[in-house]
Amino acid sequence: MEEVLQQLANLQYIDSRIDELKQLRGDLPEEILDIETDINRFEAKIERLENEQKELKVEQDNLELEIKDAQNKMDKYEEQQMSVRNNREYDALTKEIESQKQVIENANSRKEEIEQRLEQIGPEIEKYQEQLDQTKELYEQKQANLEEVKKDTQKEEDMLEDKRAEVEENIDDRYLRSYNRLRDGLSNGLAVVPMEKGAALGMALPPQTQVEVRHKNKIIIDENSGRIVVHPSFFENAQEQLSL
Repeated sequence: MEEVLQQLANLQYIDSRIDELKQLRGDLPEEILDIETDINRFEAKIERLENEQKELKVEQDNLELEIKDAQNKMDKYEEQQMSVRNNREYDALTKEIESQKQVIENANSRKEEIEQRLEQIGPEIEKYQEQLDQTKELYEQKQANLEEVKKDTQKEEDMLEDKRAEVEENIDDRYLRSYNRLRDGLSNGLAVVPMEKGAALGMALPPQTQVEVRHKNKIIIDENSGRIVVHPSFFENAQEQLSL
């Protein structure tokens, strides 16, 4: 059991150091994710505006054709009015002419709306494009900063990951699953902690628990924190064994 406790302490020691290295990156990873979201948002807005712009121009061209077609029909109906034989035919043609006038009026009204919207879209695209360019520039700066930090720590982190894999191979699956479950459920990632002056993380342990921890022959779970408590010598050995 001492070997199991030692391997758990080794694993915690390695993970704590990996956590420290990741903390050196600060909020950069989260900031980069937020910036990526902003980039996607600006790109989506620009795409929507450009699509709207294209659709409006197509509609504008169709309206021109519609107006031209209506004008041709009006000319034809007016010419036919010159040769009608009775008032009924004349009135029918007059209705057709009025109908085409309405088509032209509606089309021109819609054309004005389109022209106004097109005048607005251009500046909107420019605004979002400027924001997108600035955001991409910020993204590149943050990425460069993160890469610089990672470059300083990557060698040690890779070495730690290799050692972690070695330690995992020496731990029974049931103990490893328990450790990982504990660690994943804790904000600070401390699944295994040393007993110091009869306490775990500053909280006093019952005398009987202290005795059991000193015997080093069983896994002790702190009732207050739910963490595994081990004799401090296991962490001293971990530091010596892992040469960190």
